[in-house]
Amino acid sequence: MLGGIAAAVVRARGYALPPGRKLASLSGWQFVVVQHAARRITAADRQADSSIPSADDVDVVGFVDAWLARVDARFRRDIGRFLAYLEHAAPLACGVGSRFSRLAPLEQDRVLASVEASQSELLRAGFTGIKSLVFMGYYRDARTWRAVGYDGPWVGRPAEGWQ
Repeated sequence: MLGGIAAAVVRARGYALPPGRKLASLSGWQFVVVQHAARRITAADRQADSSIPSADDVDVVGFVDAWLARVDARFRRDIGRFLAYLEHAAPLACGVGSRFSRLAPLEQDRVLASVEASQSELLRAGFTGIKSLVFMGYYRDARTWRAVGYDGPWVGRPAEGWQ
């Protein structure tokens, strides 16, 4: 038991939040894992196109944090468990000895692809859940629409269109 406590303490160290960032539901380490996953899940195919906002530009992790604050505790617990798997176990399953959040982007892509294609239905569902939350957070921002050819909703549309 003491070993498990020591591992948990070591596992939760080394995560820094941006100055002034307040969290509604995520812990500091969960914030960092979601931030890194969101960056890779929403990475632009056209890297040179500066008009495509990043996950950080539209504060995807802030959306996820606020959204999770409104769901029941069991769902938050399950998301937290998946994030712990993604951060610590999934890289090991890919032969990488580092945390997910410390990996280079291409290694993070490999870990995410591995989880997405896992034979475990539970892991695939966890990936689908995080991906869905990330996309809800990303595509809620009108700045992301042009990259996918969407010109915005018709309901409540301003006469000059969405900017």
